Amino acid sequence: MVSYSQTVLVIEDSVAMRRIVTNLVKKFGFANVLEAANGVSAMDIMGQNKVDAIITDWNMPEMDGLAFTRLLRANPKFNGVPILMITTEAAKEDILTALRNGVNNYVIKPFSADILKERLFRLLGIVEVPEG
Repeated sequence: MVSYSQTVLVIEDSVAMRRIVTNLVKKFGFANVLEAANGVSAMDIMGQNKVDAIITDWNMPEMDGLAFTRLLRANPKFNGVPILMITTEAAKEDILTALRNGVNNYVIKPFSADILKERLFRLLGIVEVPEG
């Protein structure tokens, strides 16, 4: 199995959903997966670690994914880190709002492992080489 050195930060307030996303990302070959329950704790993690990609929920307590994205994009140290938003917000206007505020890509819940993998790999510029 291919292993990737990039660090992925998963931000999700639901413990069950955070566990699902984290386990999928590890299954995709990423050994370095960090977790946060909201944008506030995610900012602490960002300050202490080099993060290559972020997967965030939109609706969370303390600091939601949109506020987190705005804060990240306003900081020159972090404004280039790609962000994938996973959310139940499926209205076209919500998607446009997220993209206008700096989200790089968007996945609507419920989602498949294949969709998550494709979007994450695209964010990181990873091209999978078929085995064999």
